[in-house]
Amino acid sequence: MNDSSWGAPPRPEYWGTPEGPSQGAFPAGPAYDAYDAPPVSRTQPMPVVPDLGTGAEDRERDLGAALPGGPDFRDEPPQEPMASPPPVPPVPAQPEKKKAGRDLRSAIGVGVGLGVVVLASLFIVKAVFVGVVAVAVVVGLWELTSRLQERKQIKAPLVPLAVGGAAMVVAGYVGGAEGAWVAMALTSLAVLVWRMTEPPENYLRDVTAGVFAAFYVPFLATFVAMLLTADDGPWRVLTFLLLTVVSDTGAYAIGWRFGKHKLAPRISPGKTREGLFGAVSFAMVAGALCMQFLIDDGTWWQGLLLGLAVAASATLGDLGESMIKRDLGIKDMGTLLPGHGGIMDRLDSLLPTAPVVWLLLAVFVGTG
Repeated sequence: MNDSSWGAPPRPEYWGTPEGPSQGAFPAGPAYDAYDAPPVSRTQPMPVVPDLGTGAEDRERDLGAALPGGPDFRDEPPQEPMASPPPVPPVPAQPEKKKAGRDLRSAIGVGVGLGVVVLASLFIVKAVFVGVVAVAVVVGLWELTSRLQERKQIKAPLVPLAVGGAAMVVAGYVGGAEGAWVAMALTSLAVLVWRMTEPPENYLRDVTAGVFAAFYVPFLATFVAMLLTADDGPWRVLTFLLLTVVSDTGAYAIGWRFGKHKLAPRISPGKTREGLFGAVSFAMVAGALCMQFLIDDGTWWQGLLLGLAVAASATLGDLGESMIKRDLGIKDMGTLLPGHGGIMDRLDSLLPTAPVVWLLLAVFVGTG
């Protein structure tokens, strides 16, 4: 088979021949139709590039910098964007541990010191204990009247209150209930007269606050001195102190651990119903033990009732002082006792509890 059998004569060369057609064209005619197009040459001569010189190289570099494929547009495969680090999951907030509202070390130290002073005076010389009560009353009156003047501009006269308050405690120890009432009346009269030495503006307000202070602090404290007059007086006072402290401790311990339901949120947001249950439970158990083993002719069931009454009066007394402090806009009545506040912050539960204990013991076992 010869070459003519393929239907195409020998093809002339067209690159670089002046007589050939233009580059890339093929001769027209039937021998070169669309089906018999010659194969494209695999090799082609490179066009001659003239020497551009240094200036041309600079222009070419500048031109290439502005065109794709130049230095700023490199013919490199696009890089994958750097993956952002996975988000750090938020650390769940740890539940805040409940903390005591005061410095427990200072509170315990001061409490132990006061307990030693009270017990030493109570069981060694009764008159010394009466003096301790009188000093506490005077300091409490000073704290109360100072806060009233600072926060409300109420000028309850301190001098007649302090003198009358100390005399009231002594009168209750010496003369019993009658002596306490007489001293209370004379102290109120002294407040009325003392205030007359100043201008009449706000006279009624000041003397009303003075009479209230005389009743709230020294008069209620006289029942502690009256407890001491019985034959087993030191044990009665000790029972009164123990039940009040145990009630407060039970309320604090149970309320701090399990408290959820507020008892009186407008007055004292920290007190809970669970805390009240703890106060009642602890006080009733302590009351049964104290009446059975400390009080002459006392029985355990009387102690249960006594403990219940102490828990109620101590809680009401605490709420009452919280009401006063909230009205005055203060947290503590003073700063005399580290970890406790002032003297009045420790007397808030004791003062209203003293007449309750005195009355119930008088009913159960008498006043002798």
